[in-house]
Amino acid sequence: MYHVIRPEGAAHLNRPHVIVHRMKLYDDEITLLDGIPITTPERTWLDLAEMLTVDELVVAGDSCVRMPRPEFEARDVPLCTPGDLQRMIDRHKGKRGIRKAGEAIALIRVGSDSPQESLLRLAIVRAGLPEPELNVPIIDDAGTRHHEPDLSYRRYRIGIEYEGELHGAEGQIVRDIARSERYTALGWTEVRISKRHMAYDAKAAVAKVRTALVQAGWRPGR
Repeated sequence: MYHVIRPEGAAHLNRPHVIVHRMKLYDDEITLLDGIPITTPERTWLDLAEMLTVDELVVAGDSCVRMPRPEFEARDVPLCTPGDLQRMIDRHKGKRGIRKAGEAIALIRVGSDSPQESLLRLAIVRAGLPEPELNVPIIDDAGTRHHEPDLSYRRYRIGIEYEGELHGAEGQIVRDIARSERYTALGWTEVRISKRHMAYDAKAAVAKVRTALVQAGWRPGR
């Protein structure tokens, strides 16, 4: 199914598998992809607010604003900035889904590298735990830069790693073991989360993170 925006007053379009939306579209909300006009990432994100949940919008927004990794991607700048997303909200007051977009923008963060990382962060914060940092490198006492945990608490020396399906591959298992050894050598605690921990609103994942925080000295209200 394709979604097409037609400017207000444009001729009717009737095509199979095409859903037509009539709405205000500004010139700077249109870009070209292989010569085809499409909406910009920030405008597309706002339009998605009509059909996605708040959490899904946060995942989409995190993906828009994340800093790409040039060694793996053919770009070195984010698709847009949090300011770009906020500009869409401010410009289109009264648009369907605008309230959800407003809730989501407050929860979007730069640094998440996957949907599961975003959802895990949301679950942690909603459970009343401190908000973790995202993909921040561990710096040891000598100033040496080490690996970047998916989520972390530098104050408590806790790194949280989300293990996706690729972590079952033999080569990845070897790398994961080496990473765990580095955590131990640095005096950090590693919390490993997998898909099974994310069921039922990520209760098991939150419990693992809470246990690590308490053991490291964190207490609610601190």
